[in-house]
Amino acid sequence: MAPSHVLKCCQKVLAWVPVAFIALVVAWSYYAYVVELCVFTISSTAEKVVYLVVFHLSFVMFVWSYWKTIFTSPASPSNEFCLSKADKEQYEKEERPESQQEILRRAAKDLPIYTTTASRAIRYCDRCQLIKPDRCHHCSACDICVLKMDHHCPWVNNCVGFSNYKFFLLFLMYSLLYCLFVAATVLQYFIKFWTNELPGTHAKFHVLFLFFVAAMFFISILSLFSYHCWLVGKNRSTIETFRAPTFRNGPDKNGFSLGCSKNLREVFGDEKKYWLLPIFTSLGDGCNFPTRLVIMDPEQLTVSSQNEPAKSSGANQSFPTRPLSESQNRLLASDSQWVESGPEEENVKSGAKKHIIVSLES
Repeated sequence: MAPSHVLKCCQKVLAWVPVAFIALVVAWSYYAYVVELCVFTISSTAEKVVYLVVFHLSFVMFVWSYWKTIFTSPASPSNEFCLSKADKEQYEKEERPESQQEILRRAAKDLPIYTTTASRAIRYCDRCQLIKPDRCHHCSACDICVLKMDHHCPWVNNCVGFSNYKFFLLFLMYSLLYCLFVAATVLQYFIKFWTNELPGTHAKFHVLFLFFVAAMFFISILSLFSYHCWLVGKNRSTIETFRAPTFRNGPDKNGFSLGCSKNLREVFGDEKKYWLLPIFTSLGDGCNFPTRLVIMDPEQLTVSSQNEPAKSSGANQSFPTRPLSESQNRLLASDSQWVESGPEEENVKSGAKKHIIVSLES
């Protein structure tokens, strides 16, 4: 037990090394820009003031968003997704996967989940002993289930998910602007030092390396930021890009996409005045999400207008049937409407139940 405890402590300490490295680079860049460039190199007072004001604005927003990304705890599923004590005991006693799935289906029938595993099984975490909500995954580094998990980022030593995804995006954006501003304003002095137009003082080393470091980080962050902007527009996580979520009618990588505008609001919220501030404004609760798919009664076969039977995922599969939650309807708003099956469909099968279908405008 002692060696494993020491190993875990060492892993926790080493996990902060990338964060400490970034902190040291940022602290050095602050000194190099403010002291070595603005104080000792730039002679124009007006130029100094303008550079220092814009620099500190970008620096504060960058550090603020980075801090929020690091120290915002990943959101975990609520207690309603945990098995009851009786179900947990019964689940652990059962040895057959079919019996275990029957227990999970019974426990999940009233939960707002619409995705399954690739084999049509209820997504269950044996480690956390809970039924996973849609888009939730277990992080082996944090050892918890994280709502709308995107990835575990070593540069922030934290899981990026529902609770801090907006902060992560702002961190990328402000770090990009920070590096761009530093590189752009340092460039002319970099050239002057390089061509020996300015005397070779102790500031020369800092200015030369400041340009190289800012340009290098700008190029690397630009590709990552562009990729996550594309993910936001498609309403996908990094995990869902490589493994599409499985709905009743099969895997669909665009199952959660509601259109670019609504996808953006889902991450940044309804009030645009808060979009650029690292404060939490994302919509929903992280446990259930609106989808573009049609939600139908799983116990009945759907009959089209031509009386052709639709494809079924299996008669023995049980899925939640309750309608979209309140947080989902905030996004769908006027785009959703309830349509009841017509009288012709009622006569197809005697005693058949009415179908309730949500139709969404594309």
